[in-house]
Amino acid sequence: MGLPEINIHFSSLTVSAVQRSERGIVALILKDSTGTFDSKEYRDVTEIDALDWTDENRAYIEQAFYGAPVKVIVERLAAEAMDYNDALSRLSSKRWNYLAVPEIEAADTTIVSSWLVSQRDNLQKTFKAVLPHSESDHEGIINFTTEGIVVGDKTYSASQYTARIAGILAGLPLTRSATYYELPEVDSITESADPDADIDAGQLILIHDGMKVKIGRGVNSLTTTTPSKGEDFKKIKIIEGHDLIQEDIIQTFNDHYVGKVNNSYDNQTLFITAVNAYLAGLESDVLDPSADNAVSVDVQAQRQAWQSQGTDVSELSDQEVKEKSFGSKVFISGSLKFLDAVEDLQFNMAV
Repeated sequence: MGLPEINIHFSSLTVSAVQRSERGIVALILKDSTGTFDSKEYRDVTEIDALDWTDENRAYIEQAFYGAPVKVIVERLAAEAMDYNDALSRLSSKRWNYLAVPEIEAADTTIVSSWLVSQRDNLQKTFKAVLPHSESDHEGIINFTTEGIVVGDKTYSASQYTARIAGILAGLPLTRSATYYELPEVDSITESADPDADIDAGQLILIHDGMKVKIGRGVNSLTTTTPSKGEDFKKIKIIEGHDLIQEDIIQTFNDHYVGKVNNSYDNQTLFITAVNAYLAGLESDVLDPSADNAVSVDVQAQRQAWQSQGTDVSELSDQEVKEKSFGSKVFISGSLKFLDAVEDLQFNMAV
């Protein structure tokens, strides 16, 4: 008879996790009155029609492809558009990983940042954005701040180079971080006076090591940690792992469970078993194999749900509560430990 369909689906997701992580999708918003369409998707740089864009905007799309994303979605706005709301509205229903808005102004940066944070926090989207000089203090916003980026005979601002950075981040596998990623096309930059302080302040910066230009450290804009968002939430690589797993589990639940099976303890157990097998398959590449990466029925949440309805479950054992499913709701909790990349060395030698 073979394995249940959900197990097979999770198994295929496990096998392809690292491959999928290095083939992310870039979303760009460009103001351009050259063409007539609102949206365009490109899977290869050769698909870009020069007649559809100004030379400058076409170059931004090409830059996004330098990092080898699987696709670049471009949302066009009229050159005289006063805001980015129409483009953001279109993007809200699409699947993508990293947004960039080359040449965005400071006031609009704040609006786009707020929109993206709301999409992540309130709607559980896995969107992220590379924005210039955006002290958003949020794991979904990459605050790119390097200015004076010289490439050949052109000098780019931080805003203008966000398409390139978004393409890099979308193309990285989960087996490495953006730290020390080299940008061979960059000749020089306006160097940070204090790179360590900038990175600690949640800035993604470029550095010059005397021979080449590279990303200093793969951090997002988060600077304020909490019990639920620790130091690891500052790392782009870690958040990418969070988003991959969240997206896989939610999509699988929606496709194979919602409306299709009864909410019984047996069916919940089947789902939990499949999720745990999926998580085990991610160990060594995405998750730390030394940790207990697993989920189970959230007994406390299920108790509270029954109690909020006036049902006394105080005398029930944890197992009895697990078996007492609550309406259409499935309560699951667990813990995961993500693998970071090698980035720091402490080498003590006695001679």
